[in-house]
Formats: sequence, structure tokens, C-alpha cells
Amino acid sequence: MKDLLIAALLAAIVALKLVDVIADMGLQLPLAHLVQEWTLLMLSAIGCVYLIFEIRRRTQATQQLNHSLTLSDAKLANLSTQLRDARHAYSQTIRSQFLDWGLTPSEQQVALLLLKGLSLQEIAAVRETREKTVRQQASRVYGKAGIEGRHALSAWFLEDFVTDSEPVASATP
Repeated sequence: MKDLLIAALLAAIVALKLVDVIADMGLQLPLAHLVQEWTLLMLSAIGCVYLIFEIRRRTQATQQLNHSLTLSDAKLANLSTQLRDARHAYSQTIRSQFLDWGLTPSEQQVALLLLKGLSLQEIAAVRETREKTVRQQASRVYGKAGIEGRHALSAWFLEDFVTDSEPVASATP
């Protein structure tokens, strides 16, 4: 809006300067004065045209960015929906595996909290029980799953997400 106002003012200056130059020509003023007036008129006109083209270019760029933003928002909404659906499906897969292993509801809760990365002490606090109880439940989870511990539990659920085509980072530089 500010640019349009400036362009309009510059166009008005150009128009008024044109009227002034024509009047000056009728008065037969010195050639140096007329050259100066025409130079100022031409520079003002060039500035006005440039400003108008620049306003149009920025307006088009802004419209293109708005369109891209709208498309990105739609893609993000779609990805959010897909992510929510994938998270739900993954959660169902985990729960189904817990049932296949024959875990009790308490063991399922402990296993889920282990997968989330909580320590045995934190799980005990969340479940309002003793750490020894949580440790025993975790041992039963590992035994029923046929795995060795917390890391193997996490790896059991993550191994399908790691493909052989991805390079593995080296431990040495």
C-alpha cells in the first residue's frame, strides 16, 4: 500500500513536471534550463515506471509464496494425519505383540514405559509402586518376550524401521 502511494505521488510529480516543461518551452527559456527540466522529467518517469514494475514483481512473488504456503500447509496437514495414523497403527502393533507374548496389563504398562525410555525408578514413581516390583515385572516381560533386556526390547520394535540400505555411522572418525 505504501509503495502504491509513493508510485502515485511520483506519477503526479511526473505529470506536473511535464506540464511545467511544456510551459517553460512556451516561454522560450534558456536551453540549459530546458535540458535540466527534461532530464528531471525523464529520471522521474523512469523511477516511476521502475517502481510500478517492482511493485508488480513483488506482488506476483508474494502471491506465488502464498500459493506455495497454502500447498505446504495442505501437505503438512496430510502428513500430520498420516503420522497420527501411523503412530496409532504402530501402537496397535506393539499392543498386539504384548498380547502375543502373553503379558499381563501391568507388564504391558511396564513394557510400554520401558520403550518410552523411563528408568525403573521413574516407572515405579509413575505406577506408584516399588522399584523392586517394577524390576520383577520387567524381568517377566523380558522372559516372556525371549529377549535379554531393555535394549533388546526397544530393538525388537525398532528393527523393522532400520533398513539395510541406510549407511551405518562408523564409531571411529
